[in-house]
Amino acid sequence: MGKITDLKGHCALVTGATGGIGLEFCRTLASMGCSLALTDIDAARLAEAGKILSRDFPGVEIVCIPTDLTARDAIDIIYTSCGDRGIDPDILINNAGIFSFAGAAEIPERKIDCFIDLHMRALTMLCRRFATQRMGHGGGKILNMSSMSCWMPMPGLSMYAATKAYIRVFSRALHYETRDYGVTVTAACPGGIATNLFGLPDNLKRLAVAIGVLDTPQRFARKAIRKMLKGKRQYINGWLNRISIVVVAMTPTPVRMMVKHRLLDKGIKKP
Repeated sequence: MGKITDLKGHCALVTGATGGIGLEFCRTLASMGCSLALTDIDAARLAEAGKILSRDFPGVEIVCIPTDLTARDAIDIIYTSCGDRGIDPDILINNAGIFSFAGAAEIPERKIDCFIDLHMRALTMLCRRFATQRMGHGGGKILNMSSMSCWMPMPGLSMYAATKAYIRVFSRALHYETRDYGVTVTAACPGGIATNLFGLPDNLKRLAVAIGVLDTPQRFARKAIRKMLKGKRQYINGWLNRISIVVVAMTPTPVRMMVKHRLLDKGIKKP
């Protein structure tokens, strides 16, 4: 399949759409003429994102659906809202996520629930609803945001890495289950991205981008969408990230414990 530049007549449902990579997914898709159904827990920020996208991409339909994806009826709310507006998304981007650097024993139970509900239950149910509606009815594309951490069981990342590993494995299996019916699933596994997720100051983010340690949200979003549209099973950005998978896998226990003692035990970014 060649490069796809025109998505007029298509509609994408994007979760976690108010900033960072999520907003860049929306910008990239809108620049290709794709209509957008945006959802996020923050209604005010979602409305602002919708206004910005409508201003920058006149003629592209933008619909905002404020939703707490951890709520049990979230998927019903989203699809009911889409139906009421005559929207039938044929692209799904599961971008919503949270991050915390802390040991599992120290994370509050409510935040553990959020990791599981957001990264696992909500993503699974959204994929299931989307796939059942699109299989045999024109097909569709799913892009699920995993992470490089899914290969990196390091101290302080137990909940984040484990739930992101679920996303990668689930996405791969779902791809095989639905591909014959016209629905492909891509797991994006980014390394560091220059967003506010990890709390780095702007000067360090700029330096990290310059030396190739971090990718920009814009560049990552463009490449990830390209891979999704081609029906690729997985996307890892950058050769350095691919090498790091092997390096971290070979990291001996004493080194992992050093990370725990020097970073985690000092209370960095406790919840």
